[in-house]
Amino acid sequence: MNDATWYVVKQADGQCAIVPASQMENQQGSDPTSTLQRWGPYDSQQSAIAHRIGLIRAGKCQPA
Repeated sequence: MNDATWYVVKQADGQCAIVPASQMENQQGSDPTSTLQRWGPYDSQQSAIAHRIGLIRAGKCQPA
Protein backbone atom coordinates (compact mmCIF):
# COMPACT_ATOMS: atom_id res chain seq x y z
CA MET A 1 0.00 0.00 0.00
CA ASN A 2 1.19 3.49 -0.72
CA ASP A 3 0.89 6.63 1.38
CA ALA A 4 -2.38 7.73 -0.26
CA THR A 5 -4.97 9.70 1.62
CA TRP A 6 -8.54 8.43 1.87
CA TYR A 7 -11.99 9.97 1.82
CA VAL A 8 -15.43 8.87 2.99
CA VAL A 9 -17.99 9.85 0.36
CA LYS A 10 -21.77 9.71 0.61
CA GLN A 11 -23.38 8.42 -2.54
CA ALA A 12 -26.85 9.05 -3.96
CA ASP A 13 -28.21 5.85 -2.37
CA GLY A 14 -27.22 7.09 1.11
CA GLN A 15 -24.37 4.66 1.59
CA CYS A 16 -20.86 5.88 2.29
CA ALA A 17 -17.87 4.50 0.46
CA ILE A 18 -14.18 4.73 1.30
CA VAL A 19 -12.14 5.84 -1.69
CA PRO A 20 -8.50 6.82 -2.20
CA ALA A 21 -7.68 10.40 -3.11
CA SER A 22 -6.64 9.32 -6.61
CA GLN A 23 -10.16 8.01 -7.26
CA MET A 24 -11.65 11.27 -5.95
CA GLU A 25 -9.65 13.18 -8.56
CA ASN A 26 -11.00 10.88 -11.28
CA GLN A 27 -14.61 11.35 -10.09
CA GLN A 28 -14.51 15.13 -10.13
CA GLY A 29 -14.95 15.37 -13.89
CA SER A 30 -17.14 12.34 -14.53
CA ASP A 31 -20.34 12.71 -12.51
CA PRO A 32 -20.40 15.30 -9.72
CA THR A 33 -23.92 14.23 -8.64
CA SER A 34 -22.75 10.72 -7.73
CA THR A 35 -21.29 11.96 -4.42
CA LEU A 36 -23.39 14.11 -2.12
CA GLN A 37 -20.92 14.75 0.70
CA ARG A 38 -17.37 13.84 1.52
CA TRP A 39 -15.27 13.73 4.65
CA GLY A 40 -11.52 13.63 4.81
CA PRO A 41 -8.77 13.35 3.87
CA TYR A 42 -7.66 10.68 6.30
CA ASP A 43 -4.09 9.44 6.56
CA SER A 44 -4.97 5.75 6.43
CA GLN A 45 -7.74 3.50 5.20
CA GLN A 46 -8.27 2.27 8.76
CA SER A 47 -8.88 5.83 9.95
CA ALA A 48 -11.40 6.37 7.15
CA ILE A 49 -13.19 3.15 8.13
CA ALA A 50 -13.40 4.30 11.75
CA HIS A 51 -14.89 7.63 10.68
CA ARG A 52 -17.37 5.88 8.39
CA ILE A 53 -18.58 3.80 11.35
CA GLY A 54 -19.07 7.01 13.30
CA LEU A 55 -21.04 8.55 10.44
CA ILE A 56 -23.29 5.47 10.29
CA ARG A 57 -23.90 5.67 14.04
CA ALA A 58 -24.69 9.38 13.73
CA GLY A 59 -27.25 8.63 11.01
CA LYS A 60 -25.38 10.47 8.26
CA CYS A 61 -24.69 7.29 6.23
CA GLN A 62 -26.61 4.07 5.62
CA PRO A 63 -24.85 0.80 6.46
CA ALA A 64 -23.82 -1.29 3.46
